[in-house]
Amino acid sequence: MKKIDLKSMEINQLKQLFLDMNEKAFRGEQTFKWIHDKLVQSIDDITVLSTDLRDKLNKDCNIMSLKLLKRYDSNIDETKKYLFLLEDDNIIESVMMKYKHGISICISTQVGCRMGCSFCASTKDGLVRNLTPGEILDQFYSVQRDIGNKISNVVLMGSGEPLDNYENVKKFLEIIHNEKGQNLSYRHITLSTCGLVPKMYQLADEEIPINLSISLHSPFDEERKKIMPVANRYKISEILDACKYYIKKTNRRVTFEYTLIKDVNDKQEYANELTRLLKGMLCHVNLIPLNPIKEFKHKKSIDKSIKEFKSILEKGGVATTIRREMGSDINAACGQLRRDYISSK
Repeated sequence: MKKIDLKSMEINQLKQLFLDMNEKAFRGEQTFKWIHDKLVQSIDDITVLSTDLRDKLNKDCNIMSLKLLKRYDSNIDETKKYLFLLEDDNIIESVMMKYKHGISICISTQVGCRMGCSFCASTKDGLVRNLTPGEILDQFYSVQRDIGNKISNVVLMGSGEPLDNYENVKKFLEIIHNEKGQNLSYRHITLSTCGLVPKMYQLADEEIPINLSISLHSPFDEERKKIMPVANRYKISEILDACKYYIKKTNRRVTFEYTLIKDVNDKQEYANELTRLLKGMLCHVNLIPLNPIKEFKHKKSIDKSIKEFKSILEKGGVATTIRREMGSDINAACGQLRRDYISSK
């Protein structure tokens, strides 16, 4: 029988677990703190519990831990990319990036992805499975232990579509925010989605004020369908309506991610239409120079086109930045390293 992963349990679930063992509920709080604050990796390390109680827990429970398969350090900046081995021998990846405002980590929520975006490496082999809350959390914990510094920002923008693993991602958010654990502010967490409209409304109704980021990549439905199959299910107008609802419920600014692809979506007419769609909304556009993969024949836009695109948006009153390219020498773009590692074996 598969053991219960204590790392994936919310604090109230842990309290109930101990009550079911005829123990006091506060033992659940203690266990939560040792797992999520002290970052212990085995039940035997929870020394605040008696030896007998730890032995009882070990019979049916464990604390899952990722195995570090490989770490790649950029020679360009301080970016580090991690490949982790899961207990079922699947592989996931995470990226640590240093900024002036702190340390950020980009983490995965699924093994693979079923969204099928043509320019993304993580989706090329489809979806293998969802990650558990513990597997999502342990990317954060493993990297934080490795670098010896506190991570201040989390971006759910690695492999997978977070809203396609809704319940496990929600548990991750609640656990990492809990004051007895990492106590990470929701304002320091960003979730990126390609636009699963019903789940966007559901997330808004949770009133968890994290930052929402939309992978848009084109202001025209028919053009978006060519590079993002999800556009066949949800129109841009539906996504924008869901964004406005999210803003109303959380009072948080929404970010639109826009990957600039040479001669595909970087023309003036695209910038003008994007400006028309977003003007007046509490939002921000993040322009991303394409990180090419061999399965996608197109190239990234030239610097002149990127700057002109940004200028049009800003003149139209839309706040815009160009994402700084980090870790390009270690394939730090989503899904690239995992796919390259697997294909080399």
